[in-house]
Amino acid sequence: MANNLDDLGVFVAVVKAKGFRRAARQLGLSPATVSETISRLEARLELRLLTRTTRAVTPTEAGEALARRVAPLLAEMEDSLHAARSQSGALHGRLVLNVPGAVMVDILPPLVEAFCALYPQVEIEIMVDDRMVDAVAAGCDAGIRYGEALAQDMIAVPIGPRRQQAALAAAPAYLAREGCPAHPRDLLHHACLRARFSSGALVPWTFEKEGEEIRLDPKARLIIGTGGSAALIGHAVAGLGVCLTFRNWLEPHFKAGHLVPVLPDWWEEFEGPYLYFYGRRPPAALRAFVDFLRAQPQVAGP
Repeated sequence: MANNLDDLGVFVAVVKAKGFRRAARQLGLSPATVSETISRLEARLELRLLTRTTRAVTPTEAGEALARRVAPLLAEMEDSLHAARSQSGALHGRLVLNVPGAVMVDILPPLVEAFCALYPQVEIEIMVDDRMVDAVAAGCDAGIRYGEALAQDMIAVPIGPRRQQAALAAAPAYLAREGCPAHPRDLLHHACLRARFSSGALVPWTFEKEGEEIRLDPKARLIIGTGGSAALIGHAVAGLGVCLTFRNWLEPHFKAGHLVPVLPDWWEEFEGPYLYFYGRRPPAALRAFVDFLRAQPQVAGP
């Protein structure tokens, strides 16, 4: 019985996705496994359910009728199981997230801790990776990204602050020695501390003010991988040069007087991070995490 339900779930996913590859991506399976599952289901029912061409996969008349009847039943069953788990407080499962290092400083950890307190029997694995790989293809349930163009079949949920800023900072001693830039292009004559993504690209230095945008590629006195952002800020505190990074990371140093804001009128603002995943019927642990995120004030607010 369980195998029959699983096979029907794969069949409905293929019909909705209109293809094996997209359905496989949504389900976290290989296209070959999805194709074999459909063939097994058709053999069991002695019916041809899908018409396959090089351009599309479409249901036959019998397949369309079956999908129309089965889809709401599967959805209702999944909702019932999720409700039962939630009410009992005994949600089990495993949640694997693929995230950039930027959210591991002060955004994701408190959320994970609060979620673990609510669901102590859910196992969580966090893969920290700045290469911006496809999270599902990497074997994860969901990913967290900044401003990434998402495929049409992805669902995105805000996580953390809705807006963030890239702030420029330097130590008082450095500015006293080298002078304070009056315009972003002045940075071309300063010692710049830059970060590099795992892909090999340098983190861009972009500034904006009153509709004007300036993108610079200043020569770096020091380059550190994005995983070493704390060290980058530490070197700025030590007076080695000017650094550009998340404002929320720099605020404690501004308050302590270890760093001074540089060109604050030019700081670029951008959207905060999003959790994204494929499909509208995620696994129970992921669905619980999504519901938890949506209940957070910074997500539910305007």
